[in-house]
Amino acid sequence: MSRLAIIGLDCADPTLLEQLLPELPTLRRLISSGSFSRLRSVDPPITVPAWMCMMTGKDPGELGVYGFENRTSFGYAGFSVPDSSSFQAETLWDTLGRHGRRSIVLGIPGTFPPRPILGYLVSGFLTPTTRVPYTFPASLSEEIRSWVGEYDLDVREFRTDDIASTVDQARTMTRKRFAVARRLVSREPWDLFAMVEIGPDRIHHALWGHHHADHRTHDPSSPFTDALTDYYRLLDAKIGALIESFPSSTRILVVSDHGAQSMDGGIGLNEWLIAHGYLTLRGTPAAGTRLQDLIEQDRVDWSRTIAWGSGGYCGRLYLNVAGREPRGIVAPSDTDRVLDELATGIEAIPDESGAPIETRVLRPERLYRQARGIPPDLLVYFGDLRWRSIGTVGWNRIHFRENDTGPDAANHAPYGVCLSSPADEAAHDRSILEIRDIALAHLGIEESEDADS
Repeated sequence: MSRLAIIGLDCADPTLLEQLLPELPTLRRLISSGSFSRLRSVDPPITVPAWMCMMTGKDPGELGVYGFENRTSFGYAGFSVPDSSSFQAETLWDTLGRHGRRSIVLGIPGTFPPRPILGYLVSGFLTPTTRVPYTFPASLSEEIRSWVGEYDLDVREFRTDDIASTVDQARTMTRKRFAVARRLVSREPWDLFAMVEIGPDRIHHALWGHHHADHRTHDPSSPFTDALTDYYRLLDAKIGALIESFPSSTRILVVSDHGAQSMDGGIGLNEWLIAHGYLTLRGTPAAGTRLQDLIEQDRVDWSRTIAWGSGGYCGRLYLNVAGREPRGIVAPSDTDRVLDELATGIEAIPDESGAPIETRVLRPERLYRQARGIPPDLLVYFGDLRWRSIGTVGWNRIHFRENDTGPDAANHAPYGVCLSSPADEAAHDRSILEIRDIALAHLGIEESEDADS
């Protein structure tokens, strides 16, 4: 019977991986016996929801999950972090379970709290602590403790000046995750093994500037110039050891949810809105104040506010619409004009010297096949994601060369990786939304298009 192993490397970038291949014998061997292509992520190309988009074949609009925080109501403070209950579409392992096929699921974001599956599940990095049930069955957590001690869900803090701690944590976490993976695949038969290692993402954010000689922050005398390569050597060795535990006929996919690129700086989205009269505050906040804190303190003058936004890898902008938001002032009939006006203004924001940075502004209702839940009114890719969105206020400036949430030298990029062994029939770029169908086809399961709708 066919088996499939999906090894997910969060944030693995195709350009970086090609550069590192001489140091990575396992991945080099997989490519030589298989295929290597770029994998187009979803918009926005962010860990949440990208992995669950991959595992359901649904885009963010169809899932109604647009990032790490999502509006739960049209109130100004109604945001929450998604969990497994936020994803209602059927996952790959749910489909397999309906067909009596067993799965092992390890570390995939969006799986906490764990839901029953036919097989074993260890939830992903958004799990708050291992002191709550984070596995299915629940008894699996005690076995994991006996195998590796305290199981590391994530690096505790990867935006920090303590680079050594970040590197040590990431390496320890990766060793433990792959040790658990080898135990799980060796215990009894399975049809699908699917895991995600979050370590590459944490390493990229911490070490991108140390590794890349052309990065604006690069210091050739840094003791961490080789740390990113060293981490990938470890990762490659762990992947190799895991593959040795698979039956020889197992098809292997090594995939990522998005890529990585140098972060040139940040653009203060809310600062720009304030400067251009779209957002009005009561009083002058201290530099670095979260807009959400001001909202909760009722320090936003909604009677004079047209739009507000949030920070992160990309910007999310929301209109203050009459009849939709509690104190909305934008007439529903005027929303298209206002959004076009905002998009034009935001796309024209230059860098500090006045040079264009090629910002893209996207309209969710035109981007997705459906737009469930409450999407942002605009998605903003500053510098095509080479600039981060700065959401805090009180700075009295728009341009930043640092991140307001901690040191960071990398941002996300729209293309991840797809390694297939044996070779995939397509050598061209693939979409993250194709992986589910590739998996089902390999496992011999036919599903109608509306099977999980």
